[in-house]
Amino acid sequence: MPRKLLKFLIVFDNTSLLYFPGQFLSGKVLMELQDDTPVLGLHFHVIGEGVVRVGSGRHERLFDKENYIDFRMRLLGEPGHSASILSPGIHSFPFKLGLPMGLPSTFLGTHGWVQYYCKAALREPNGLTHKNQQVFIVMNPIDLNLEPPVLAQEFELSVEHKLGVGCVGGGTVSCRVALDRGAYVPGQSIALSALVDNRSRTHIRATRAALTETIQYSAHGKVAARESRELARLARGKLRPGEAQRWRAELLYVPPLPPTNLRGCHLISVQYDVFFIIEPKSLEKEVKLQLPILLGTYPFRDGDEEHPPTHYPTTLPIFRPWLHDKQKE
Repeated sequence: MPRKLLKFLIVFDNTSLLYFPGQFLSGKVLMELQDDTPVLGLHFHVIGEGVVRVGSGRHERLFDKENYIDFRMRLLGEPGHSASILSPGIHSFPFKLGLPMGLPSTFLGTHGWVQYYCKAALREPNGLTHKNQQVFIVMNPIDLNLEPPVLAQEFELSVEHKLGVGCVGGGTVSCRVALDRGAYVPGQSIALSALVDNRSRTHIRATRAALTETIQYSAHGKVAARESRELARLARGKLRPGEAQRWRAELLYVPPLPPTNLRGCHLISVQYDVFFIIEPKSLEKEVKLQLPILLGTYPFRDGDEEHPPTHYPTTLPIFRPWLHDKQKE
């Protein structure tokens, strides 16, 4: 039997596939037919969903899901009507709908995801149904200029920690860490300054600063899984008793990443922190200072200056290469 349906595609008008909440999602369903073809209907479905899945297959332990978009329409045919005959050649069926405000950004993680896609189904009277689907990407921007003004200011954290017991390495180590501000966008650098004063008899093996990402997955109101990843690091060498060490505006680069918290998603949260860590040479525990930061989409601007153009990476920040390594294990 000759093949009647030569092509069946969903084509978006925006070839980058990147959309913002409130924009119109428009395009067309294209089909190319070789012969006259009876068709009962062409169904179109737009889906946006967040899913958390811990475990897989028979070992799946937790599952939860929430919907952001569930829009259905018929591009051809009416319920209860007879089949339409489509002639040979190319046929185009346009679609257009407004994306709701407040959609969370597209995201892919180890135990969950937020994704958006369209499905098309072409039904023939003989019971045969042709299907196709196409994903699109949603970016919900965070404008740092609309966040609390305190995030644009320098902030610091200090600690004084006792090391050793009595005369055996006893004493304190004090540390003061400061960031040039509390919010950034991908592509910028975090300027970190610190002063470490070792007033103990214990040697400090090393000091280091790290930018980390923590993703938390929830299912049915409970934390289902959590994963952390170090994204950037700076390190300094040892510090002898009685010595001090100063960091002056050392730079931690912020790579392409999704915005903080995936606003609009109640199943997955993303948090970013800068940790400053002191490693004693003895069996003492590490001393950690945690400074949470906000990652946005639009950077701070000065005075009446307009927004600088926003550049999105060619590989969107929803994909994490280390996930593929885990899947191979």
